[in-house]
Amino acid sequence: MPEIFHDLPIHESDDDEAVRLLGELADKALPGAPEEDRTRFAVMCALGVDDLLAVGADYAGICLTAVDGMPCSATLFVSLVDGPDVEGVLGVVTAISSSLRRVGTGEVSRIELPCGPAVSCVGTRESTLTGELTESGESLTFPTGYIRVYVPLPNGTIVVMEMSTPTMAGWDIFSTMFGNTVSSIRLFNADGSPLITSGTGA
Repeated sequence: MPEIFHDLPIHESDDDEAVRLLGELADKALPGAPEEDRTRFAVMCALGVDDLLAVGADYAGICLTAVDGMPCSATLFVSLVDGPDVEGVLGVVTAISSSLRRVGTGEVSRIELPCGPAVSCVGTRESTLTGELTESGESLTFPTGYIRVYVPLPNGTIVVMEMSTPTMAGWDIFSTMFGNTVSSIRLFNADGSPLITSGTGA
């Protein structure tokens, strides 16, 4: 992961330890910021954990930066999900692409990564900020841009990676970082030898 992303403790079951880790995260992400801002950021991260667990996230990270003086943030998660019951990696890619196009969730493309074929979906969805974090005390709905990539594995599992940001001023930077991260995926056989999936392979 890019160093600018900080790990979110999404699987910490001990509440006290989770609070401590979120406090450390806020200190790293907002060094020198007022305690009120760091606390608000930690609460925001905590409120997002349930959503990340709901999509089956195995890893999640968050980034805060400034683009042309404007604060920007992005969240990234990785999950492993079961693939459709079709044969071969290309069959999975075709099935995922068709399914995403049917529901019209965004711009769907087949892409070629160093590890093999994959599917990307780029779009926008509505997100909600709870009233606990707004000055008015009322919930706020806003658009969030995202890129989601599906990488089929030969064993029928799919690696799903998503980057999302509510601050479109940082889109170019975040999407470039995400593209580099996805392109860095490497697969290996159990004996440690490199594995590159293909249309005619597993």
